[in-house]
Amino acid sequence: MDDATHTLPITLQRARKARRISQLELALRLGVSQRHVSFVESGRSRPSRALLMAWLDEVETPLALRNAAMLQAGYAPAYGDGGADDPALGHARAALTQLLEAHDPMPALVLDADWTVVHANRGGLWLAATLMPWLADMPAGARLNMVDALVRPDGPIRFMTNLAEVGPALLSHLRHEAATHPALTPRVEAFAGALKARLGRQRRPDPPGGCRPLSPVLTTRFATAHGDLAFFSMFTTFGTPQDIGLASLRVEHIFPADEATARIVRAAVAGVTAGAQRE
Repeated sequence: MDDATHTLPITLQRARKARRISQLELALRLGVSQRHVSFVESGRSRPSRALLMAWLDEVETPLALRNAAMLQAGYAPAYGDGGADDPALGHARAALTQLLEAHDPMPALVLDADWTVVHANRGGLWLAATLMPWLADMPAGARLNMVDALVRPDGPIRFMTNLAEVGPALLSHLRHEAATHPALTPRVEAFAGALKARLGRQRRPDPPGGCRPLSPVLTTRFATAHGDLAFFSMFTTFGTPQDIGLASLRVEHIFPADEATARIVRAAVAGVTAGAQRE
């Protein structure tokens, strides 16, 4: 179901449940009765604009969904969406560029709420081309969606050597995001189907003794033509954004999990750059 076809009660219920907050807890946070929260979520009562804004803030709803809820309640949208070319966003675009360049030659990507790649640094372009050679055949101007790529038989997961460990964790993360960004749901469920087809009922192996220690970060491992690569990621987002476009963006900084991976990336990206300069 599309956001535009949701009623306000459905939108509010989904947003609250996605954050695992009870009606009572939400009522206490908002300073209203649980009865009033129940009435709003059942459609028997209409919240004021101020209450609705506070409600959406408490359940950490994405800005685009907040605007949708405001419209569903009959109020004007609260947030703007200037678009990528809005001059007012120049400083924000410069900040994103600075983050990408500072992380180079290690891979970094700018992703939107749908997991579509908006920008990438040299390392990010190299890693994408390594894991997805078919990108060279994409039409000019076409953008890569990472969830769609994961579904493809020739996508990055064919190179993953620890898919049984990484896949379920990634699926859980994507489903959590889809709970507050429903437009992502079809892609996430397509990935779930692809993961099930590859793994079946396979479970992550436990070490001897039956107790599997948890790593501080989840490392994704790939077997590539350049050698074995291991990475973990960290995400950067804008603090208190007031624009829908900015709020949806996050920078994925991809770090080598070992020195061997770091050496391979540095050498490969330097080689690609040198080749491009000779041309």
